[in-house]
Amino acid sequence: MDARTVTVEVDVAAGLHAFNIVGLPDKSVDEAKERISSALKNTGFKPPRAFAKRVTVNLAPADTKKEGSMYDVPMALGFLIGSEQVRADTASSLIVGELGLGGDVRPIHGALLYALHAQQAGIPAIIVPLANAAEASLARGISVIGVATLTELVDHLEGRLPLAPFTLTPTKPLPLLYEEDFALIQGQEGAKLALELAASGGHHALFTGPPGAGKTLLARAVRSILPPLSYEEAVEVTKIESICGTLSGEQPLLSERPFRAPHHASSEAALLGGHALSPGEITRAHRGILFMDEFPEFHRDVLESLRQPLEQGSITLSRAQGSVTYPARFLLIAAANPCPCGYLGDPERPCSCTMGSIIRYQRKLSGPVADRIDLHVRLPRQSFEKLSSPVAGEPSSAIATRVARVRDIQARRFAEEPIVTNGEMTTRLIKKYCQIDERSSHLLAATMEKYRLSARAYHSILKVARTSADIARREHIAWDDIALAVQYAKREEQTW
Repeated sequence: MDARTVTVEVDVAAGLHAFNIVGLPDKSVDEAKERISSALKNTGFKPPRAFAKRVTVNLAPADTKKEGSMYDVPMALGFLIGSEQVRADTASSLIVGELGLGGDVRPIHGALLYALHAQQAGIPAIIVPLANAAEASLARGISVIGVATLTELVDHLEGRLPLAPFTLTPTKPLPLLYEEDFALIQGQEGAKLALELAASGGHHALFTGPPGAGKTLLARAVRSILPPLSYEEAVEVTKIESICGTLSGEQPLLSERPFRAPHHASSEAALLGGHALSPGEITRAHRGILFMDEFPEFHRDVLESLRQPLEQGSITLSRAQGSVTYPARFLLIAAANPCPCGYLGDPERPCSCTMGSIIRYQRKLSGPVADRIDLHVRLPRQSFEKLSSPVAGEPSSAIATRVARVRDIQARRFAEEPIVTNGEMTTRLIKKYCQIDERSSHLLAATMEKYRLSARAYHSILKVARTSADIARREHIAWDDIALAVQYAKREEQTW
């Protein structure tokens, strides 16, 4: 998520012809020699092989590995200047881009990342492929020049045909329409309230119930009550998708919160990040929702790897290529059956699983992972009368209004803190903002003693109670808020 400036140095010296790239280039960077030679020849310039000279390209700092094709254009430009075919000053610009064999400048991944780096480093201008210009222009305060060909870039730098800085035409985002609406979901009022708490305070939730109880439908409907992304959040999300190369050229700034739903057969690398240090599903769900259906069916190592992201809101990947830290501040919505057949504890249908299979199934979700989930909700089977009722429930729009109001309350509360929701509160902040009276303290003490809750579960109850008080517009946490939070606390007979 961070970038470093790479200085491209080109030396054209007397000697036998050679074209060498040094500075820890990977295969894609080393192959640029062929792309540059063909591009220069096909655009009317002399390629390196036309000179009986030794060409050395150094990518500094030399001890940092260079990957990708974004060095093609600066290396080609450096050679043209070094061989005195072009006279240009490139000191005030950051230049990136991939070259085609015909001299066209092709789009790259991470253009927004590089534009933001130029902004922070005080570089006044950035030259990017024309297809990346809209994305790079999201970085404010710098001049963005989009070029389509190498010839166009040379004409611009030499002043023959200067290019105007790219200006992004603002477009009004289309209203977000979701097929799943809370008004269409009959019953499950306790689960709907839990989702309102989750969306308002950023609390992770686990839904447990028989097949067909509505777990997946409820999880997908939560998108319709989340507040829209702020500009800062939208830039964060857009930057991640820019690295992955999935942005649209016409509307680069994302306005919809991510919703990632990986299959339960996904590997640990797919969820956390690839072997090439690429972002995984939890990073692509940043500031959005990570929905994990059939939660216990995920591999045990995948579930255990969620501990750090759930706790810290970030993920650190260490691979042979190096180490990188990605943001992972997502809202986890998980769904699980109570047993392999799904009917354990169902009053209408008997469970057909053996005790051994039930124990193995339930052991996949360890206590430490379950402890990091604030809301544990048991969904009962819905009756025919409830499902066929013509009375619609509360629409998502009404719930979304309350969620947005609660988010505003938290924004003012944590204006001086590095967090934005109650679910992110640390122990210090819980002691500061979650004071309770003596009656509530007695209820919480009795609950902890009866169910032998952990310290983390104690903090989860206080955080959920703080969100409940915010929904009710109470300045202080009341007994009712503690009682509501206790209902959703992790308890063995409630989870399974």
